[in-house]
Amino acid sequence: MREPGFWYPIRRGSTPLAARLLSPAGFLYGLAGRMRRASTKPERAAVPVICIGNVTAGGAGKTPLALTIAERFIAEGESVHFLTRGYGGREQGPIRVDPMRHDAGDVGDEPLLLAGAAPTWVSANRPEGAAAAVRGGAGLIVMDDGFQNPRLFKDFSILVIDAATGIGNGQLIPAGPLRERVDDALARASAIILTGRGHAGDGIAARARARGIPVFRSIIRPAASPDFGDGPFIAFAGIGRPEKFFQTLRETNIELTETIPFPDHHMFSESDAVRLLVRAREVGARLVTTEKDAARLAHAPGASARARLGDAVLRLPVRALVNDIDMLMALASDAVGRARRR
Repeated sequence: MREPGFWYPIRRGSTPLAARLLSPAGFLYGLAGRMRRASTKPERAAVPVICIGNVTAGGAGKTPLALTIAERFIAEGESVHFLTRGYGGREQGPIRVDPMRHDAGDVGDEPLLLAGAAPTWVSANRPEGAAAAVRGGAGLIVMDDGFQNPRLFKDFSILVIDAATGIGNGQLIPAGPLRERVDDALARASAIILTGRGHAGDGIAARARARGIPVFRSIIRPAASPDFGDGPFIAFAGIGRPEKFFQTLRETNIELTETIPFPDHHMFSESDAVRLLVRAREVGARLVTTEKDAARLAHAPGASARARLGDAVLRLPVRALVNDIDMLMALASDAVGRARRR
């Protein structure tokens, strides 16, 4: 799905006609969310829960941050398990992700990526998923998304905001990108992270600071220095903000001859794969993509173009580089400690 252009108008502060026409639907969407939260008592898991979420639809850099936070806790000896909905997958769960058996059609692309770092559970019912993770040995749960889901209590919630796009036109879905009212989200946030470059998120950061919520900044960087050899390269990506991935490649001095964006969570077809392979051959370039996109090519039939693309494409693992990660980890660790003492 591609975001409507009127969600992020070029002239900041303007409200396009389409957004104004859809604002009554946005009001009803927000009202339904508030009623759901008001009528739902969150269940506490048997172990602490950290949630990485956002206030807008689309990509803001949640998964790289979830990986960064989890890996820091793992390095401290914590038994971290991921919990996620598994967007785009058919499994309702609770189910532990097995990258050797599951594909993106089963569990979604993000869980396959997360499962490479720590045990990962997919569950539409978050409390049941948390209970399954605890039975599976979890001592700490990191949720990738789920901030708006009221059924599971979160001990520490990080809101990720794209610094370049902020909250767009400030309207609720479908009139704008907001999943809920900003003040409602800030009331439940433990920390804010502005990711990437830009100033569109400065307004929400100021509102957070006024509430005493700590604000951090991060950029997305390769997990390790890429060793792809000589270019040129064609980059393709089907994530929330493909241009952010392309810019990361450029900043890593990867010579890009072409960039090809796809919709978020795009399931690559045979024709997509053929087009990419043919284009790379035509211009004498190699193909590079994100780990998420590569996950959607896993387990393709051996004779298919998708399988050939999966074998040929280079992958760039990324993580969130937070400006004061030690302070963020100290805050999260304090929350984990308080949860264990309750």
